[in-house]
Amino acid sequence: MIIPHEQISADALQGLIEEFITREGTDYGEMEVSLSQKVAQVKRQLTQGEIVIVFDPATESVSILTKHDAKLMASKDY
Repeated sequence: MIIPHEQISADALQGLIEEFITREGTDYGEMEVSLSQKVAQVKRQLTQGEIVIVFDPATESVSILTKHDAKLMASKDY
């Protein structure tokens, strides 16, 4: 189930985005990007509709996926 980011409080959205960004651990990119810059990038992608927030009722978990991956997930029969 896709949850519109506008329906999430600012604090909850901030926490969700930060958890998503830091979930994988260390960033080994060529340039170091600050957490605030990464948060801004994710918020921009949410606003532009490139990524979406998805709630999975089976696991009661929330994640951020590309729009394409969210559609694939929704089309699967569980």
